[in-house]
Amino acid sequence: MGKVIRVGMADLNVCRIPDTITTLGLGSCIGLVLFDVTTSICGMVHVMLPDSTIMKTIDNPAKFADTGIDELIKRLAMMGVPQRSLMAKMAGGAKMFSVNTGSDLLKIGERNSEAVKKILEKKKIPLMASDCGGTYGRTIEFDPSTFKLYIRSIGMPEKTI
Repeated sequence: MGKVIRVGMADLNVCRIPDTITTLGLGSCIGLVLFDVTTSICGMVHVMLPDSTIMKTIDNPAKFADTGIDELIKRLAMMGVPQRSLMAKMAGGAKMFSVNTGSDLLKIGERNSEAVKKILEKKKIPLMASDCGGTYGRTIEFDPSTFKLYIRSIGMPEKTI
């Protein structure tokens, strides 16, 4: 059995078998896994916000969907995985606060989820499965030997997508 590669909040990393890759505490954030079935190489980014263009300077590309996905694709390319071979799975994007102000600012989970889907579509990376929304947090772990994404939430049965 390999190591468990941890990805923190607003962080990203890459992994190959026999290791697995995980991120904890996804609330409104998105955990996105990009993987290649021929090489069993994968990467994960823990996205906090949908769009970096609101910022003057970006000190952490992993924080945003647009820059985080680009950075993850670059890291996978350095391991020999071309963008055209990538597939995706994602989870998170929960509505963690039930304040009904009508403001889109509090719909950050939904906005994160939509931003990631649009970027994947633009980059022609197929989204094979997702588990987004709801009002509960998630911890996810991806196994590049089976291409399964395990999703754990407090008080819920474990899901596999």
